Amino acid sequence: MFRSAFYACFALTALYAIFLGVLTIPFFQNQIIYLNRMTLTWFQDVNVPEQWGFLHNQVTPFHLPTEDGETLHAWHILPLQLYRHHEDELLEEPSGLVPDIKNRLSFRLLRDDPSSLLVLYFHGAAGTLGSGWRPPSYRAISAGAPDRIHTVAIDYRGFGASTGVPSEEGLLKDAVALGKWAMEEAGIPPSRIVLFAQSLGTAVSISLANHMASSPDPILFSGMVLVAPFANVELLTATYRVAGIIPILDPIAKIPRLLTWLNTFILSKWPSKDTLAEFVRRCEGMAGDTLKYHITIIHAEDDYDIPWSHSEQVFWHAVNASSPNGVGYDELERDKEASKVMRGAGGWAVDHRTAKGVIREEIMKHGLHDRIMSYPVVSLAIMTAFGDLDC
Repeated sequence: MFRSAFYACFALTALYAIFLGVLTIPFFQNQIIYLNRMTLTWFQDVNVPEQWGFLHNQVTPFHLPTEDGETLHAWHILPLQLYRHHEDELLEEPSGLVPDIKNRLSFRLLRDDPSSLLVLYFHGAAGTLGSGWRPPSYRAISAGAPDRIHTVAIDYRGFGASTGVPSEEGLLKDAVALGKWAMEEAGIPPSRIVLFAQSLGTAVSISLANHMASSPDPILFSGMVLVAPFANVELLTATYRVAGIIPILDPIAKIPRLLTWLNTFILSKWPSKDTLAEFVRRCEGMAGDTLKYHITIIHAEDDYDIPWSHSEQVFWHAVNASSPNGVGYDELERDKEASKVMRGAGGWAVDHRTAKGVIREEIMKHGLHDRIMSYPVVSLAIMTAFGDLDC
């Protein structure tokens, strides 16, 4: 029995060592980080959004080109009340993937209404824009203003029906393509655009916001709503579990030097906490009072995919960057305890405000990793990011 147990342990250790070796190969590493081959919409046509409960032609599938020649699959989701007002006209239009979205009524309703608002949606790893809790989250996003809030979601390169292979640089280009489409093709000013993102998408949206803010003529969107963000991939590897069950590097996380060495092989690092800090620092240094930022971070305590401690780190780095003298982590925790808005079984929220912007953290007691996207907390966060719809 002892010999059998020894051989079993040896075999398991050898298999795990082989698994770690495989993770150093870029192709397999990409599959672990992005899981883009797991569509989670098998046998469903993403050009027929009615399969996910949308009304006929409430969603317009279209293609979005990137500057480096990739083609992204996208959905434009009309808010329900606006759809109701134009239902007869929308029903007369052809359904399915459109060759040119600018010829569709839905696009004109977005472009030609000076009060229209737009949410650019960046989803998490795995799946397509029709997977899991994403369709319900589109409905939650527009709930605060069902006649004004449009949503455009994309599948990144290598996901779903989009071309290409995912990478950190590539996904930023995808996000830039969407941002430019919104401002240049749809004609929506950044003051009427909010970035919504979950999980992997939070890293993408943070990179997009920082990229736009660093341009010669800085661009700041109305706000960012980040659901279940992670601090960076290196910290994520020590805590992340595939499907909330299978640990990646948890068994060796107790050996810091070994974990640090293995992290040197990671290609897509997504340093969200540092990039967000850079964004905040950049915004705080901008002259004038017209450009302001708004960041809302939302996480559930029962999230077993990405622990909510990641949001604590992201929030601290952002707040620290907003102060010329910095803020220590323990000092911030004491300040938070004194200023938290307690919501009982609903969790708590805290705001950090400066003359240039707002950084908000909302921790829910319930919501898991994905389900929280469909909750009213998201609807309220979107409304707040739009300045309570005064824009």
